[in-house]
Amino acid sequence: MIIAVASGKGGTGKTTVSTGLFYYLKKYHYNPVQLVDCDVEEPNCHIFFDARQISYIPVTVSMPEVDKERCTFCGKCKKACAFNAIVMLPAANFIEIVNDICHACGTCLYVCPENAIREIPGQIGEINNYRWKVDNDFSEGRIKVGNTLQTRVIRQTLKYLQEEGIVILDAPPGTSCPVVAVVTKADYVVMVTEPTPFGLYDLKLMTETVRQINIKHGVVINKAGLQFDPLYRYIDNQNIPLIGEIPFSREYARLCSEGKILPAEDQKLGKVFGNIFKNIMNGKGSH
Repeated sequence: MIIAVASGKGGTGKTTVSTGLFYYLKKYHYNPVQLVDCDVEEPNCHIFFDARQISYIPVTVSMPEVDKERCTFCGKCKKACAFNAIVMLPAANFIEIVNDICHACGTCLYVCPENAIREIPGQIGEINNYRWKVDNDFSEGRIKVGNTLQTRVIRQTLKYLQEEGIVILDAPPGTSCPVVAVVTKADYVVMVTEPTPFGLYDLKLMTETVRQINIKHGVVINKAGLQFDPLYRYIDNQNIPLIGEIPFSREYARLCSEGKILPAEDQKLGKVFGNIFKNIMNGKGSH
């Protein structure tokens, strides 16, 4: 069972829900359980766990490199590059590929008539595996600062999911390609939102995304109690199951800011996360 925790925007509480579910399942012996932080631009699940890193896997791609002795500065590679990653000054006999914006698609190799471009391995990120209770029960993908190939790092990270038990994927924010790479791996998507106009707008985007992919999904409302009725009307009109609510509380905000896991600090929230998991396993979800 693979559960992806996602939202249309950042700051709604994805990591709060992911870490809370992971803690609850570990506490009540739903083994094996694995938490994977797929927010590779800013992974932060590790803040909440006193976990020991046990392994490190570099993520590499084949990056193009120009042989300046063979290059005739014809400009075909520069013209074909969809990402404007090639800087060429023929008058100065200068050509360079900017790795930070290169997408390693291989087009420049294909169009070069002089075979002046070759590929070399280039590291774009890493996968860190941790031990919290058992080996590899917590992992994260982490992209190299300044790199743009988030989806490549995410796909590599997802290759190391355990094959049994329950996997929780903490997805990146938004609804773009990195998010789609995560949720398409899931059996169920927990959409985390908040009772604000921004929360509602981005929930609509997330709902459209998961429905196009046709994955079962439900909603968890974080900061519940702020009295924003349009959010509840939308959930009802769209027949999206409300599988859990985390009350708005300054105390909960303080605990999260200190890197504390909510159900570990408040017994009432243990029941909330327990009900979220039970609703998921009982099939409360729409397509």
